[in-house]
Amino acid sequence: MSGSKSLLIAGCGDVGSRLGLRMADQGWRVLGMRRNVAALPAAIEPLAGDLHADACPPGWPQGPLDYLVYCAAAIEHDEAGYRAAYIDGLRRVLGWLAQHGQRPRRIFFASSSGVYGQQQGEWIDEDAPAEAQSFSAVIMREAERVALDSGLAATTVRLTGLYGPGREWLLSQVRGGYRVSETPPLYGNRIHVDDAAGLFATLLQADAEGASLADCYLGVDDEPAPLHEVVGWLREQLGVSHWSDEQRVRRAGSKRCRNARARALGWAPQYPSYREGYAAIIGGH
Repeated sequence: MSGSKSLLIAGCGDVGSRLGLRMADQGWRVLGMRRNVAALPAAIEPLAGDLHADACPPGWPQGPLDYLVYCAAAIEHDEAGYRAAYIDGLRRVLGWLAQHGQRPRRIFFASSSGVYGQQQGEWIDEDAPAEAQSFSAVIMREAERVALDSGLAATTVRLTGLYGPGREWLLSQVRGGYRVSETPPLYGNRIHVDDAAGLFATLLQADAEGASLADCYLGVDDEPAPLHEVVGWLREQLGVSHWSDEQRVRRAGSKRCRNARARALGWAPQYPSYREGYAAIIGGH
């Protein structure tokens, strides 16, 4: 790859910071935009900014920007909060780019596999119907359209359930005796935060090297699994023997996502299944 590239990561939180470190290691100039820039790693140039405010951040970079990765997270998990984070925030960033005459070679939007509403454990890929009707799914599809209709080359990355250090909801539930029904199996899809960052890095590098990218990729490990199987394995690893009196399941969907399109670009998950990923968290590394 000739020449160093510049990347702006808007909403530079956990995944964004991990991605930024990878790209900085490749010699890229990386700017991380977030409200609390003190939390950014030193290798990422801080850009203090609020995706919920109309005014362009005062430290907005001058000159060309090669890439934008938009990976904001909703602060409020209601309809207004989702709209503010994923649609309004993205529109603001696109406006600030236009205001500065910046036309990135490609923009990447971190979306969610929650846009798919399949319920029966079906195997799906990027071409499967994405017709989930929850407010979050409808808003996320609308945000994807904002990116794809921006007039810039754009790719959406539909991430499945993120987990990793600091994202240990399931571990705490299992320690509390979390009980899940085995029939019908409730299939879940997940990706370790490091692998999510690695997927974005693969996409950025591929585009910079002239590869042809699709407009959508699924971010998922190699092994979607029934939730009861994951819980059973974790109980064994954690030495949990008691059960809670109630069954608690937060999700209604059940599907199995394929990662063939991402793998075809050369990406491979460092944590191919929940076993490797959770073993690393439990082991503290």
